Amino acid sequence: MTKLEEYYNKFNEEKRLLRPYGRVEYLTTMKYIEEGISGREGLKILDVGAGTGRYAVPLSQLSHEVTAVELVNYNLGILKKKGSSVIARRGNALNLSKYPSDYFDIILELGPLYHLFSFEDKLQVLKEAKRVVKPGGLIYCAYCMNEYSVLTYGFKEGHIRESMESGLYTADFQSLSTEENLYSYVRIEEIQALSKAAGLERVKLVASDGPANYMRQVIKEMDPETFSLFMDYHYATCERPELLGASGHTLDILKKDGCR
Repeated sequence: MTKLEEYYNKFNEEKRLLRPYGRVEYLTTMKYIEEGISGREGLKILDVGAGTGRYAVPLSQLSHEVTAVELVNYNLGILKKKGSSVIARRGNALNLSKYPSDYFDIILELGPLYHLFSFEDKLQVLKEAKRVVKPGGLIYCAYCMNEYSVLTYGFKEGHIRESMESGLYTADFQSLSTEENLYSYVRIEEIQALSKAAGLERVKLVASDGPANYMRQVIKEMDPETFSLFMDYHYATCERPELLGASGHTLDILKKDGCR
């Protein structure tokens, strides 16, 4: 069992997205997926790194044909027990060879890029997604952001000096995390370089949770009306370029060239 599998055997991603701060990311991501669906039914959707099906299951309930690929057997087992129409299979984002080219309308990559550390591996994920999505189809890629790591793990949690001394951060505070650290943290310029290298057209780049991860306790204590106002604020600002890099997560929405 890999260290990543051991981690997800204990960490419940679905529960994270149900917490008040996690709901910001979930609601925002679903909003933009639904925009991409544009009211159509019967779309073929591939959710790569689907976890326990937090996105796959509700999308399948909207009359779409959803296939879920998940690396961690523990998560896959939870997904299968939900009794949904999702076709759930074990697989790896780096190799989607079991799926034909130009087949899916929408590809979700809402987790795999968190845990890949080389530019080449991340690019391979985008290339595989590009191959299996139809011309004109959309690819949704989620990333963990560098400044969130530095500000929270480094400064807020008090690890900044040891992190600088150990080489976890460069002199300009870019994370150099490895598989031992489990998560990969990027800046906007790497996201842009990846989409360009993959030959994909950007539709939108979104701060999927904005300041929510910095405000966990504040958001937890919000009453429903205040939380609704916070979401209104977040939706109004989540595409602003000056805020993207400070978000905990970003969502890169990409399009494969070509017409349906």
